[in-house]
Amino acid sequence: MKFKISRPVFILGMVSLFTDIASEMLYPITPIFLTAVLSSSMAVVGIIEGISEFIAGLLKGYFGRLSDKVGKRSIFIVIGYGLSALSKPLPGIFQNILTVFLSRISDRTGKGIRTAPRDALLGSYSNENSGAVFGFHRGMDTLGAAIGPAVALILLSYFPNNFQLIFIAAFIPSVIALSLTFLVKDKPFVSKSKDRKNYSEFWKSAPATYKKLLLLITIFSIVNSSDVFLIIKAKDVSESSTLAIFGYIFYNLIYALSSYPLGGLSDKFGKERILSVGMLIFSVVYFGFAISPGIEFIWMLFALYGIYAASTEGISKAWVSDLIPDNQRGTAIGLLTMITSFSSMFGSFVTGVLWDQFGSFIPFTISSCVSLLLALLLISGCVNNKEGTKS
Repeated sequence: MKFKISRPVFILGMVSLFTDIASEMLYPITPIFLTAVLSSSMAVVGIIEGISEFIAGLLKGYFGRLSDKVGKRSIFIVIGYGLSALSKPLPGIFQNILTVFLSRISDRTGKGIRTAPRDALLGSYSNENSGAVFGFHRGMDTLGAAIGPAVALILLSYFPNNFQLIFIAAFIPSVIALSLTFLVKDKPFVSKSKDRKNYSEFWKSAPATYKKLLLLITIFSIVNSSDVFLIIKAKDVSESSTLAIFGYIFYNLIYALSSYPLGGLSDKFGKERILSVGMLIFSVVYFGFAISPGIEFIWMLFALYGIYAASTEGISKAWVSDLIPDNQRGTAIGLLTMITSFSSMFGSFVTGVLWDQFGSFIPFTISSCVSLLLALLLISGCVNNKEGTKS
């Protein structure tokens, strides 16, 4: 694969690496901290997560559009990562449920502010190699997601039940990430700052392939529920929380290692082919979890799940980047990430309800069948019209 990582792409990759180290240090321990230390109910945990993710999803669309209007991306990147960094240590300093709630809201608000402008900027630094660019970035992001929980487990092994220390320690990689954002430079593009068009008018002018792709990914996001359900299923099968967490770490490692190579392959063979392969793998993984495999298959399924993830999220954004010109890319990616965030929230809720009523077999099987159908639609070529409006 003949592709050299440019300095801006490398910097953004390092920013995501350190940010995800911090975020994933806190992700697995925050629910435990709330329930075991602060005596919170599971309902409160669910409310905090639901509200914070809703805000993040809503802001992704707004700030993607805003970055197109003002013709700037880097300012939103600095603000977004800065807000997330400042929120990390607060629960370790002020130990109460309200602080955890405000910290989580601030962290997800930062994510909502930065995501679409950052991805739009990544797209502007691609030149017939958007798959490799987004693949590299996803690889660094996911490597952080593998390192973060491991660091948290190591700290807890030396300082048992000292969750406050984890919150404070997470501030260190957050500060490193924030300092790197000041090195990020905008790539000039012609802004339509006087253009007051809303999303419905953008939709009318968007390429047909973009519309079909957005519809397909939205449907897929509904059946692609939270990874928490896979972790819970792995725990049930293995009868070990530790094995389930290590399975999640293993998945992230495979995801990180696969993202860059698969991104490069998508540049060579087409985004739709790699994306369809990813959805086929997703179908296999969810069917595998549905039939309750033995512990010997869990690791294989998590490995496949890592390959699926590397074949989809970054690839879909790279595909959008290929289709949409610079001055509308923030809007396009913002709309994609906003709708998929809401779809995933809804899908996770439905999965939880079906699981409670019928067990895990039904929701996992439904997800497997729908993703198989969507993969076949991609393979048939009904999404890609071979058009491109990138300029």
